[in-house]
Amino acid sequence: MGKDKYENEDLIKYGWPEDIWFHVDKLSSAHVYLRLQKDQTIDDIPKEVLTDCAQLVKANSIQGCKMNNINVVYTPWTNLKKTSDMDVGQIGFQRQKDVKTVTVEKKVNEILNRLEKTKDERSPDLAAEKESRDREERNEKKAQIQEMKKKEKEEVKKKKEMEELRNYSSLMKTENMSSNQDGNDSDEFM
Repeated sequence: MGKDKYENEDLIKYGWPEDIWFHVDKLSSAHVYLRLQKDQTIDDIPKEVLTDCAQLVKANSIQGCKMNNINVVYTPWTNLKKTSDMDVGQIGFQRQKDVKTVTVEKKVNEILNRLEKTKDERSPDLAAEKESRDREERNEKKAQIQEMKKKEKEEVKKKKEMEELRNYSSLMKTENMSSNQDGNDSDEFM
């Protein structure tokens, strides 16, 4: 969760494709980011985790924390849209259909107290973290490409070997051939 609108800007700028962004709908609130595993999707988020994130944004909204039955919107980070004419902390969406909503009836202190106990305040270098992650991703892609090239070479080699076996070219070499005129004519045939 960003501690202010300027840190929220950095979170928007340096987010990861696996991040899910949460915010109180149509009200000022904290921006909460949930980082999913690479193989997870927005539909895989457990209900308890959704509730925790929604409670956090509600509790950190000046107006929303005083209201009941508020909507919290969430969407993949890749769906966020930031243009130069927007104010600091303001955000839009690329595709409205990728935005999901969850309703928070009221503040649940038990959830907020539990989350407060696990709070870990850091000032991460988001740009460096993103660069490190991007580097890892590039290295993974390079390794995949090298593996594919290696497999292709092996397939070409196997194909060539099979072709040689089918056309008997290894058997039809002149140094392996002999004839009766080479002095190997023996009458032991009969």
